[in-house]
Amino acid sequence: MLAPTPPMGWNSWNTFGPDVSARVVMETADVFVREGLKDAGYEYLVIDDLWEAGERVDGHLSWDARKFPDGIKAVADYVHSKGLKFGLYSCAGSHTCAGMPASYGYEEVDAQTFAEWGVDFLKYDFCYAPPGVEGPTLYQRMGQALRATGRPILYSICEWGSNKPWLWGAKAGGHMWRTTGDIVDSWESIVDIGFRQQVGLEPYAGPGHWNDPDMLVVGMYGKGNVARGGCSDAEYRSHFSLWCLQAAPLMIGCDVRVMRPVTRETLLNREAIAVDQDPLGRQGYHVGSIDHGGETAAVWARPLEDGSVAVGLFNLGERESRLMVVGWESIGLHDRRPCTVRDLWAHEDLGTFTSNFTTRVNRHDVALLRITPVAG
Repeated sequence: MLAPTPPMGWNSWNTFGPDVSARVVMETADVFVREGLKDAGYEYLVIDDLWEAGERVDGHLSWDARKFPDGIKAVADYVHSKGLKFGLYSCAGSHTCAGMPASYGYEEVDAQTFAEWGVDFLKYDFCYAPPGVEGPTLYQRMGQALRATGRPILYSICEWGSNKPWLWGAKAGGHMWRTTGDIVDSWESIVDIGFRQQVGLEPYAGPGHWNDPDMLVVGMYGKGNVARGGCSDAEYRSHFSLWCLQAAPLMIGCDVRVMRPVTRETLLNREAIAVDQDPLGRQGYHVGSIDHGGETAAVWARPLEDGSVAVGLFNLGERESRLMVVGWESIGLHDRRPCTVRDLWAHEDLGTFTSNFTTRVNRHDVALLRITPVAG
């Protein structure tokens, strides 16, 4: 099975956009190995749009020779030499979102080309779709073409939630599907996409098929191709925690070659990653919210394979800090059951509690907890 847990890796678009190149991808692969990202589970390096030449060559997609002087396969081979996997981008319409040649009418040819180049991951967008052809049909065509190559290629459906791909994405061959429009580097975007638009989607995710609320903006700080003001370290921590609770793919969008120590600490939090990669494969759910005069707090929870429950207590309001509580019964535990509580950002055990747990959470920050029933 491909994607038994949510895929992890890096995508070029958020930071580099049109400036992606062979050098950027190869240097990123080096950093993945050197900085421990590979060992933490990040494995896919995905080149997004604007890698393409402006026209097909003998009916086949080709690459921008200025950016990729030795071709795409050479980059894929380098990525593979580092023990990583290689991904590429195309589109279900006549052109990509940036106006380059795309795969409508060439699905079988392009799928075979991707397989020959050593592609392990295809991100498939939804711009310039032909009139009268439904999205599910377009995605099924490429899904069939990818399977026919015989190469295991993870299929990432990127149609922005337009046709509710959580209802049909797996039947089209998809392993993950975007549930929303594009994220940008702002707290408002994280709140809208993560806290509002993912509510109720948990029944549609599981091993081999995942809801995708889009790439991580952790560590961008208002720089790059999708920048909009940037976020604080606390906001990036909340963003990462929520994606882990939601069993979301963790696709890094920042330039890891120059990441700050706090960005590295966030992206390499093994305890948070373990929540995202929990083999039970249950997506977390929205427990509830409090909104008093705009001072909003939200609680999310995710059942884990060992019987524990991961919980996020999020202070979304503008108050500098607030007390937040999680009651055992709200997350499926008996209120008289003693449970140990571990803080996954502080990496410390907080003690054994019965009925509930209360803690103070700073503005736009999170308490990410693992609550484990005591045996016996």
